[in-house]
Amino acid sequence: MKTLKDIQCGQTARVVKLEGAGAVRRRIMDMGITRGTQVMVRKVAPLGDPIEISVRGYSLSIRKNDAALIEVE
Repeated sequence: MKTLKDIQCGQTARVVKLEGAGAVRRRIMDMGITRGTQVMVRKVAPLGDPIEISVRGYSLSIRKNDAALIEVE
């Protein structure tokens, strides 16, 4: 499976599954990233961390470690 950190800048993907447990998973879900949500990678920082995405009509920056927990298709 691909994760959100593998998606290239400008591409859109749909969230299939959230990995992780407890507080980390809850924080990702609280940001609006849930199963079935469309996300678009807008920018990637020069050193690769963080990643800026568009989700549910707003921009959000997440760390690569968190993006690796989000499976997409």
